[in-house]
Amino acid sequence: MKAGIIGCGRIARRHIEAIQKTKGIELTAVCDSDNVRANELADEFGVQAVESIEDLREIDVLAVTTPSGLHPEHVVQATRVDGVSTILCEKPVSLTVRETVKMYKAAQERGISLLPVYQNRYNPLIDYLHNILDQGRLGKIYQFAINVFWNRNDEYFQIGWHGTLDIDGGVLFTQASHYVDMLLYFFGPIREAKGLSGDLRNLEVHDSVSAVCKFESGTVGSLNATVSTYRKNYATELVIIAEKGTIRASGQNLSQFDFFDVEGIEPPDIDFTADNAHKRGHEELYRYLMEKRYDMFPTYQEVLDGIALMEKLSF
Repeated sequence: MKAGIIGCGRIARRHIEAIQKTKGIELTAVCDSDNVRANELADEFGVQAVESIEDLREIDVLAVTTPSGLHPEHVVQATRVDGVSTILCEKPVSLTVRETVKMYKAAQERGISLLPVYQNRYNPLIDYLHNILDQGRLGKIYQFAINVFWNRNDEYFQIGWHGTLDIDGGVLFTQASHYVDMLLYFFGPIREAKGLSGDLRNLEVHDSVSAVCKFESGTVGSLNATVSTYRKNYATELVIIAEKGTIRASGQNLSQFDFFDVEGIEPPDIDFTADNAHKRGHEELYRYLMEKRYDMFPTYQEVLDGIALMEKLSF
């Protein structure tokens, strides 16, 4: 299969590295409206560079890795490229439910699979937790807490589209969307959500959000996210309070258990940091793509629910 990349920023390299490590697929073209950036990446990897999506030819798989608010426009344009059967779209798929529906409709009309990139699902610790939740080993899930306490300094928000309302969207979309997706992955559909957002740094977007959610299952919990911790990232953590166990996970992108007390299960003797899928998650993603394991990607409804929650709390 021949692959192309739309958007030659930082995340594009992660896709290219994953493509290079995946059998049966090869990168043949990159696209960016900044022809200098496109040519630099194309020269480095020995592929074609184009400035316009309309100039892409003979591509089977397109990965959209442009800034968040541009995803809807670029995905719809990508559906018109002859030969494309699959479009991968980096997180978040869009900033609004309306645009999300439009994107999926455009892909469906042309028989194209639109697959969202939430590679944190393939993080070994998250995968482990999902398995025991799916097996019912924890019984009823009473409550959860997720905290994403990160730092993005003022210089970060002076770079390009960062911090802009129409392209960035704010802390939930740009920094914490993986954890919004994880909520839906773990606990199912949301029944109700309320929250408050803070914007004390005079940005176009909210820098801090606190939300409470109730799921159809009855599970309740909180999600707190900020980019305003002092000097550096402070913590990423998940706590689950359940009928048959209590769990706390933390570390970069959730890479370790700090507390694990579950009926009938010994604490896992696994070094989750040695195989952290935040670094190799895109490799897993392309492997699942080649194996046509579309069940390993978020469903359309999960994507819609996640965007709906983030939109509600961010605008």
